[in-house]
Amino acid sequence: RPFSPQILCVPPAGPLLVLVACGPFTPSDSVTFEPLSDLLGVVARDRPDVCVLFGPFLDAKNEQVESCQLLGSFSDVFRLCLRTIIEGTRSAGSQLVLVPSLRDVSHDFVYPQPPIPIPDLPKEDRAVPPQLPLPKNPHSQ
Repeated sequence: RPFSPQILCVPPAGPLLVLVACGPFTPSDSVTFEPLSDLLGVVARDRPDVCVLFGPFLDAKNEQVESCQLLGSFSDVFRLCLRTIIEGTRSAGSQLVLVPSLRDVSHDFVYPQPPIPIPDLPKEDRAVPPQLPLPKNPHSQ
C-alpha cells in the first residue's frame, strides 16, 4: 500500500482569509521583483490564513530572461525569488501554497507539471502540517 501523507486540519473558529495572486511577479522588462515586494507588503499587513501564489515566478517571457541578461543562472534567480517569498510571508503566519506555471524557466514544463522542488527549505518551514505545501500544476493535466 503506497504511503499517502495526511494533513490534519483543524477547522478555523472564524472566517478564513485567503489571498490568491498570479505571476509574473516582475515587470516584463526586468527581474527586480518590485510587484512581489508590494504583494509581500499586503501579506504582512493583512496576515491571510492562506496565501496561494501561482507562477510564473521567473517568467520565460521576461525580456531579461529571453536575452539572458541575468546576473546569475535561472536556478539562482528562481531560488532568490522563492527565498524572498518564504521569508516575506513567514512572519504573517500564513500557510503558503506555491503552484508552478508552464512559463517558469527553472521548472519542468512537462505534463503533468510536478510540484516546485525546494531542496534547501528551512527547518521551520518543514513543520507538520507543512507551512509550505507544494502542489503540482492542476492546469497542466
